[in-house]
Amino acid sequence: MAPTILIVGATGNTGQAVVETLSKSLDNVKALSGHNIYALTRSSKGAAAQRLAKLPGVSVVEYDWPEITEEWLREHEVVRAFIASHNEPNQFAEESTFHLAALKAGVKYVVRISTTAANVRPDCDAYYPRSHWAIEAMLSSPEFSKYQWTSLQPNVFTPLYLSSAVQLVKQYRETGTQNTLKLIADEDSPVGIIHPDEVGIFAAHLLSQEDPSVHSGAKYVLNGPEDISGRQIVDMVEKHIGTQVKDVIFKDLSFLEPMAAASPWSKNVIMSIRYAPVTAWNGLCTASTTSPEVLKIAAPRLTPTQCFETMLG
Repeated sequence: MAPTILIVGATGNTGQAVVETLSKSLDNVKALSGHNIYALTRSSKGAAAQRLAKLPGVSVVEYDWPEITEEWLREHEVVRAFIASHNEPNQFAEESTFHLAALKAGVKYVVRISTTAANVRPDCDAYYPRSHWAIEAMLSSPEFSKYQWTSLQPNVFTPLYLSSAVQLVKQYRETGTQNTLKLIADEDSPVGIIHPDEVGIFAAHLLSQEDPSVHSGAKYVLNGPEDISGRQIVDMVEKHIGTQVKDVIFKDLSFLEPMAAASPWSKNVIMSIRYAPVTAWNGLCTASTTSPEVLKIAAPRLTPTQCFETMLG
């Protein structure tokens, strides 16, 4: 059996671009020669999984990743891995179990997805960045000194940030009417939003390194090439509908209440997500914070305007 590169979350936001980029590189990157790509997913019947299954060197595997053990990793000869975990309250328990299994199985290098760099700290009011901080602290401990890993700390993803604006433009084109435009963005604060594909592409470049040790223990900050503010999003909408936006709410988090009500987890914990955008609103998440290594290896290129146009179709 050939050595395997495991992609956990292969059909998710960032995972698809990881799989696609690695597949294209199998024949021309020395470090990937002779490797298999295992694209893990909860359902192999979905459209994304079916598309990935057609790529050279890719095997789509239907498996529940929290059940991965040391024995499973050895059996499938996993030597490198990418993991994009969920952000539910049990994230630390499940992701740390994966890393411990990978350490014991001798996996040579792992790239993981974290969250917005300004939030990854033990005193963040939102719960899930603390989980990412705890994972990174664990991986930085002496007990994991032989484990090579890199943590990617991307800014908020472009589709999430622009989705309500795109929906308003589509609605206006179809009906000539407008609902209130609700934006997570602050009116004036610039934010370096990034498309998840660009995060996946960078992760794939790291996994393709002949010697990943130079990146071991690194925490790389990823932003898009340009900042955008809430007012600039409104300007883009008005350009596409040819008239003024009648009503806009900035810093809108009204979606959280129903989400918390429907969640099986503590409402108090889930509602703490309302604190996650505060660092962006305070101007701490601009494109200028991107790590130099990111710009050198695979600089993000998709601007907010380009992404907006693509989302409109």
